[in-house]
Amino acid sequence: MQGADRRRGAGERGARELCCDRAGRERRGRRRADGGGRAPGAFGVRRHPRARGGHLAIGERVVSEFSGLRVLVLGGGPDAEREVSLRSAAGVASALREAGCGVVEATIGRVTADELRALEGDVVFPVLHGSFGEGGGLQDLLEADGRAYVGCGARAARLAMDKLATKAAAWRAGVPTADAALVNPHDEVCALDLPVVVKPVHEGSSVGLRIVRTAAAYAAAVEAVREHGRPNMVEAFVRGRELTVGVVDLEGHGLAALPIVEIAPASGVYDYQAKYERNDTRYTANPDLPSGARETVQARALTVARAIGVRHLARVDFLLDEHGEAWLLELNTMPGFTATSLLPMAGRAAGIEMPTLCARLAARAMVDGGVAPEAIGGGV
Repeated sequence: MQGADRRRGAGERGARELCCDRAGRERRGRRRADGGGRAPGAFGVRRHPRARGGHLAIGERVVSEFSGLRVLVLGGGPDAEREVSLRSAAGVASALREAGCGVVEATIGRVTADELRALEGDVVFPVLHGSFGEGGGLQDLLEADGRAYVGCGARAARLAMDKLATKAAAWRAGVPTADAALVNPHDEVCALDLPVVVKPVHEGSSVGLRIVRTAAAYAAAVEAVREHGRPNMVEAFVRGRELTVGVVDLEGHGLAALPIVEIAPASGVYDYQAKYERNDTRYTANPDLPSGARETVQARALTVARAIGVRHLARVDFLLDEHGEAWLLELNTMPGFTATSLLPMAGRAAGIEMPTLCARLAARAMVDGGVAPEAIGGGV
């Protein structure tokens, strides 16, 4: 813990700089209103009135230059999270249409380069979860074809999909994260003190997550690892409040933290069922937290996202323990966009409705991908 304390000192200095200096942030906000610069990491909310015709006014650039924007929304994929991806993709497509964008929807599996090239759109919004769609495989294809797309580049996506690599990057950046190791499928003796968390290294949506409290339960978990053949990790169990922070870059000024959302599953474990199959999980935006915790958690979310190389959006999950320490759980480079998903919830808490959020992400990807406004609508 001594090393963690030293690292925490650096993180807390960053938190004060980014989040805690409210008077300074107000001064910077006044300068921005006069045309000045923008404070890094401080999310400036602009409320967008509805324009004529029922479409959202989502900023001058999107309304004028990108009014003919056609977004290719990809959903599905070959991984265990396919059904969640399809629901998220439907949510994104609906939001983009409400924002006035043209939408092309495509359900894919393990798509080939030629199949992807045949799909039209000015910018790609790949709403896929799992190893292929979120872990670098799809991103490799998009980059090889020169397509502008929402989300992380292939290298960052690959790093974030590996939970152990993400934890290592966070630790190097000074963000505490619980002890963890690969599960040895040939050793039924746990490398860490019980209780522990066992989960796949390369899956999201809490697929395969289990809390293990006894030696017999750990042996059963190891047997399951042997049967499925997927790398799993064992992580020290941290008891605390589960918090998540969305980070976004909507205007090209760098990543900024959205309001914190607290997750309180009735079962006590935020697993796949609690996320997608039950309706008794309680979500609280801007929860009451101990003094300084909000700023620390938001600053650490930005620190981890930058260490990974996040582009456009991500969701960073933490546990806040009884001593006020915030422990990184994991980072998701393509968060969910379903009715109960956390990034849209955080956006609403910041005054950004989902149509605005999705359209601005698509527009940001167009700019970052070097697509000129005059090329919009001309196919690919």
